[in-house]
Formats: sequence, C-alpha cells, structure tokens
Amino acid sequence: MVDLRKPRKGSMGFRPRKRAASQNARVYWQECGTKRILGLAGYKVGMTHVSHIDQSEGVTKGQEISNAATVIEVPPMYVYGIRCYDYYNSLGDTLVKEEAILKKLNRKKSTAKAVDENLVKDVRLLVFAQPDKTGIGKKHIECMELGLGGKDAKEKLEYAKTMIGKEIRAKDVFKSGEFVDIIAITIGKGCQGAVKRFGVSVQRPKATNKRRHVGTLGQWHPAYVLYTAPQAGQMGYHKRTEYNKMVLKIGENGAEVNPKSGFAGYGIVKNDYVLVKGSVPGPSKRLVKLRLGVRPVAPQKEQQISFVSVEPK
Repeated sequence: MVDLRKPRKGSMGFRPRKRAASQNARVYWQECGTKRILGLAGYKVGMTHVSHIDQSEGVTKGQEISNAATVIEVPPMYVYGIRCYDYYNSLGDTLVKEEAILKKLNRKKSTAKAVDENLVKDVRLLVFAQPDKTGIGKKHIECMELGLGGKDAKEKLEYAKTMIGKEIRAKDVFKSGEFVDIIAITIGKGCQGAVKRFGVSVQRPKATNKRRHVGTLGQWHPAYVLYTAPQAGQMGYHKRTEYNKMVLKIGENGAEVNPKSGFAGYGIVKNDYVLVKGSVPGPSKRLVKLRLGVRPVAPQKEQQISFVSVEPK
C-alpha cells in the first residue's frame, strides 16, 4: 500500500537539474541604502576548523566553541570600468584607458559612451579577478559585475567613478561577524541513476528482477512521462546559493591558515583570505562569489578567533 505521508522524491525547487552554463555564476544584487560595494569573488581553498568565542544568543554564548570553516583566497580585484542601467537595459560602459588592462580584456581601445544621468536607475562596477596572483595555475582573468549600495543612482554613480582603476581587497568590502551569501557551482558528478540522483528506494529483487530503478514513471493518462518523474541524468555542477554564512575572519597573512605542506588540491594561500563558517559549494580552486546577505540578519560582534588548525587535511 502506498504511504501517503511519504514526501515526493526530488525537490522541485532545483529544476532543471542541468549543468551550469558557466563557472562564473550570475548574481542578483539587492538594494542597499549604505554606500558600499556589495560583494566580491575569490577561490575556494579548502576546509579547516577554528575555535572562537560564541557571540550568538544561544546556550553557548560567551563560551569557546569549535566550528568547521572554509578558507577562500581573495586576490585583489581590479576595477576596470562602470556600467549604467535603466530598469533592465544597459546604457553603456566606461572603461579604463591603460593599454595593459585593455590587453587583458582583449579590447583594442577604451570605450566611453555618453550616458544621460537622468536615465540611470542602477550602477554596477566592472571588475576582474586576478587568478595569476594565486598558485592555482589559472592565467585567464574572470570578468564580472559587482553591485553597489547607495541612497540613489546618483550617489552610486559618483562613488563608482572614484573606484575606476583601483583594486578592491576583502577588508574593503566585508568585516568579521557579517553574514554573506555564497554563490558557486557545485562539484560535478556526471550522469547518475535515479537512486543516487533523487534518493528513491531500492526495489526488492522479486518485484521486477531489477533493484536500482523507479517503480513507476507515472499514470496511464495523460499517456506520457511528466518531467517531474525521477529519472537518470546529470547530477552536480549546478549553480547553488547558500544564505547567511558568517564571516569569521578576514586575514592578510596566508601563513596563519596554511598547513606545512599546503592545502590538498590547492597549494599555498598567497593573498588575502576570508574564513567562512561552515562549508561552501564546489571543489578546490573553484570561483566563489560572496554577496552581502539578502535575508536580513543582525551582524554579530567581531569574532574572537583563538585557534586556527594548520594541520594537514
């Protein structure tokens, strides 16, 4: 008899379960009344564990607790231009004029389109990450947009103009105790069957002489297989967003977190780094984007880190 209380297999909130179009994931940038940069990007290094004083309102408040943490290396991000929008359409870009930067961007000349500031509704910073400053072996820059906060578009535009040609570091964007959202592409696992992909039950052998298959693909009418039926297909390499991950520490000296032999699959942290409480989607060396949390949570006090494990993992 069917168990009517049993939930369906496979959340509909994650459809379609196909491969991400790019590792450079798109980000939704929220509105923020404070003049600031709303995010940045780095590269996932690996995990460790830290001890710190609990600042929350839980039962362990004021006590020293230990938590798993993820290390994200954040080399400086270079601001090469600004982009203005009306509601949905781009009104034009303003780029730097340095030939070395234009060569990195594969641009022959700088472009500056005249923009009617009265039409501007939103402003974004055009930046690129610099993986060549890390030890991961990647040379090609990764261009992206960063959202800006401000009272109105005019304030955002004035702030953006002062940032062109400068480098953004992690300490300029976030601080310890803030909550951020993590946007990344998960580990790809290829084509998998329905048991691993959706968690359907393994059949008993006497049923159909098969075990790792779906008992039914649907009803007789309508006489076709609905897209909601669990079937084999792509698993992993999906874009995922994890909300409200606390920033435990922003450091400038990689030796504070580097094991003696370096992180497995990554190497040595050479630049600024961000310690994020808990896990982060994706494998080592994957591009990870951090955004100021869109779900309002009061930031905690600056975390007092007493210990960071540097044992080989």
